Amino acid sequence: MGSCSFCVLYTLVVVILSGTVTEAVGCQSSSARKTLPVSSLKDVKRFSKPEIVNYGTVNLDEEAQVLYVGAREALFALNMSDITFEVQKSIPWQAPAEKKKECIQKGRNNQTDCFNYIRFLQRYNSTHLYTCGTFAFQPKCTYIEVPSFTRDEFMEDGRGKCPYDPTKGHTGLIVDGEMYSATLYNFLGTEPVIIRNLGKHHPMKTEHLASWLNEPHFVGSAHVKGSAAGDDDEIYFFFSERAVEYNCYSEQVVARVARVCKGDIGGARTLQRKWTTFLKAHLTCSVPEKNIHFNKIQAVYTLHGVGGHDTKFFVVFRSQWKDMDVSAVCQYQISSVQEVLNGSYKEYREQAQKWVRYSDSVPLPRPGACLNAQSDYSRSLDLPDNTLNFAKKHPLMDEQVRPAGDQPLLIKDRSNFTQIVVDRVAAVDGQSYSVLFIGTDNGWLNKAVVLGSQVHVIEEKQLFDEAQAVESLTISPRQKLLYAGSRSQIVQLPLSDCSQYEFCTDCLLARDPYCAWSSRREKCIKIDAESRSPSDDWSFLIQDIEHGNCALCLTKTKTRINTLDEKSSISVQLGTNFFLPCPHVSNLAVPTWTFNGNPLLYTKSVYYDSLLNALVIWNVKEEHKGEYNCSTRERGCMLATHRYYVTVTGSHFSVLTSKAQVSVDSVGLVWMVVIALGVVCTSLLLALVYLRCRLKNQKDKSSKSMESTIIYPIDLPKEPKSPQFIPSTMSDSDEKLWDPANYYYSDGSLKIVPGHAVCQNGGSSIPSPASNGIPGQPIPSPPLPSPNRINLGNIRGSTSNGYIRLQLGIEEKPDYSDLLTEELRKKLKLRQVLPDCNPEESSV
Repeated sequence: MGSCSFCVLYTLVVVILSGTVTEAVGCQSSSARKTLPVSSLKDVKRFSKPEIVNYGTVNLDEEAQVLYVGAREALFALNMSDITFEVQKSIPWQAPAEKKKECIQKGRNNQTDCFNYIRFLQRYNSTHLYTCGTFAFQPKCTYIEVPSFTRDEFMEDGRGKCPYDPTKGHTGLIVDGEMYSATLYNFLGTEPVIIRNLGKHHPMKTEHLASWLNEPHFVGSAHVKGSAAGDDDEIYFFFSERAVEYNCYSEQVVARVARVCKGDIGGARTLQRKWTTFLKAHLTCSVPEKNIHFNKIQAVYTLHGVGGHDTKFFVVFRSQWKDMDVSAVCQYQISSVQEVLNGSYKEYREQAQKWVRYSDSVPLPRPGACLNAQSDYSRSLDLPDNTLNFAKKHPLMDEQVRPAGDQPLLIKDRSNFTQIVVDRVAAVDGQSYSVLFIGTDNGWLNKAVVLGSQVHVIEEKQLFDEAQAVESLTISPRQKLLYAGSRSQIVQLPLSDCSQYEFCTDCLLARDPYCAWSSRREKCIKIDAESRSPSDDWSFLIQDIEHGNCALCLTKTKTRINTLDEKSSISVQLGTNFFLPCPHVSNLAVPTWTFNGNPLLYTKSVYYDSLLNALVIWNVKEEHKGEYNCSTRERGCMLATHRYYVTVTGSHFSVLTSKAQVSVDSVGLVWMVVIALGVVCTSLLLALVYLRCRLKNQKDKSSKSMESTIIYPIDLPKEPKSPQFIPSTMSDSDEKLWDPANYYYSDGSLKIVPGHAVCQNGGSSIPSPASNGIPGQPIPSPPLPSPNRINLGNIRGSTSNGYIRLQLGIEEKPDYSDLLTEELRKKLKLRQVLPDCNPEESSV
């Protein structure tokens, strides 16, 4: 291949690849060790139905082995082991036509808003599910009988349980038959509320005050049991809102965590049927040294431990940093949240007109605290008014909740995280590790393991053929399956695929808690420490999650073949350009090149290109023949080697052989992509030339059509030298033809709108009383002037307004149209663009 052609195609590849390269902006590299396209996924199952979209609500019942799915105007019960099979017949739940009509009449979009989007679907008791939908901007809720999977025809008002708008944030959960939800309470979305419905207690909700909730976007909630005997259970809500505490004019969005107590039943006189335990705090997730602050919560997952005190929250954030989308994951301990909620309050000082830390004495019992069995007050109804009044005015805490390790677990730029789920996995060494599964807005799934205060990204998988956001995620810890919902479908896949690691070092460096290398079977196998019995012998398994020490492969395996080794022979012609790809098993591997057994010295004509992952050689000479060896290492361990035996020839036959071998043997798939890109670019260029010709022909046709009727702004004269433009038969009744509201004469041959512009002869457009052109007076009938006397050079020549309309060829007239048209064409051609357009003038 010639130098010019190679240069062009090489540039195309570099441009395309450079747009997909992501770099870490956090404390460590966020690059995934392996990248798996959708075509390489194994054991994947998919479920979708025609005309059904938005599979955004999922609920997994591991006891019944059923995955419940809520979509737009439909509910499904799928087999948990194989979602392609429906356990029961689906339930259609459509909003009636009259409700959709009302929705449209209220100004909502009939293509997106006026449907019934299922936003809530959870188990209510042993026999029923409870579900809520937007119902064409009139939210409704109902019960579903589990055994028969049938919907109750009776529907309850869904206000406060489900949002009106399908795009608005919402969260909810059912605890002991009571529903706790956070949503927008009215049609306009101006009344946010955290409310408790259903159950034996009276409905409870937040105060409608900006200090309590200020334009929130709710994303998640969690139920945390009391950490000690007699402690009340707590319900946590996660959301973003516009901050009220910052003393500045700019409105700043911050992340929040709020808490209410399960036993709260409101106050007796103050805060009647309102939360007396509502408190909220600022969640921080930032990298101060890089000036990156994450303030918008996208999703949250609660990982419950042995007791309530072991609970962890994994929160997904989004932010903008230097005009670039950046996402992060921060981990919070429940103890850190409770410490802040038990700390100092903020209060608003009227005199200073700002929020400050409250430093005076705090009423007893403590405002906002959950009551327990040891408290002097067994019910919130018994709390004194000074405690309740303080709680009403001081819902915000002064301190901020910091993440574990005081930094994000993971930061990734050019990526928008949408959902997260977490699994707790016991490894071979007996230690338990948190494995994160994070969905993105373009349909990828990131898998990462938490190692102390940071994470190791094991792999990234493409879930869908077409880019679409991951709208829902849930996992089955028992069967080790993951379910991802998008606009078009539900996807089921295993939490791990150990078979992709073909040799020991690759399996060990993956640091995947689900996988270990078996020295007995000489393959990477899936392990299940939860079901391991004491009699199981795991001494033959090799795994090192903390460090990825691949030296264990050399000491514990029977064979020393722990790398990928490939060989190729290539023949090239003198003076050509080619490159040798270096196969990489891992994205984190670093390549090393040798030439004839010695380290390769890079020059201007021989160098390694990291974007192509290949050695580039320009203008091949005899000195370039020999053996090229590429070795990739990760964490000091050899992963793969690839040997190339290059011969240089000058014959025509060798040229053909060289091209074929370079294209197929050495270049492989990358070269095929380059050739395809060249063909696509050529096709686009030809299409561009064709469209240009079509547009030019269309423009010529448009120019010809202007010969019939042309409207163009010009300047008209103030005073005419002679009344030659006034018809001799004009009478008093003809004066209306000069009115500016009438833009043309009735004869159709020449139409002038009189104004105060300057004529080509310097006269006025309206004759003075002293002239022979006084309206209503008879005047001689001069011959019709030649059209070429109209001075089109004055077009837009002054700041005055005037318009001329020329209609040619409409009826039989003296044939002056050719002269007029030719003159006007010349002027228009010279002035196709008028840079001196007066913005005060009309444009017709």
